[in-house]
Amino acid sequence: MCYCYILYSQSLNKFYIGHSCETLQERLRKHLSNHKGFTSKVKDWEIIYSEKFDSKSNAYTREREIKSWKSAFRIQQLIKDSA
Repeated sequence: MCYCYILYSQSLNKFYIGHSCETLQERLRKHLSNHKGFTSKVKDWEIIYSEKFDSKSNAYTREREIKSWKSAFRIQQLIKDSA
């Protein structure tokens, strides 16, 4: 099972959109670990949205679609509508 997911950092007030075929908790643990990259700046990321996919390519396609919106409002609406 693969996922497209959205993380949120309250301290940065930013979203991070990604995809993975790992469990979401394992992927979050890696985002919170010591590493280089966008999510390394703070340690308050939380998973606020996810979708399941049968293939990595479908999860990646969905990630690219959400990133193409370039709109925090649309992302917030997606999260709100899923609740």
